[in-house]
Amino acid sequence: MDSLIKKRVIKESNYIIKTNKTIRETAKKFNVSKSTVHNDIHKILKKIDYEKFIIVNNIMKNHIETRHIKGGEATKLKYQSR
Repeated sequence: MDSLIKKRVIKESNYIIKTNKTIRETAKKFNVSKSTVHNDIHKILKKIDYEKFIIVNNIMKNHIETRHIKGGEATKLKYQSR
């Protein structure tokens, strides 16, 4: 595996752990697609550093569990500003 890819995956995972950002926000920060970040985390990071993968995966699960709340808040703010 390319060392540049490994470095990117480690940087992405550290960024997610440090900032608690979503896949979309991480992709924007590193100028890659959401699919790339998802594959980096769920395929490559899992092989490189399993313990870090567990931490990042738990953050991602939390985002999935709370996304309906965030979506509702965004919609509420949208209609309040009109």
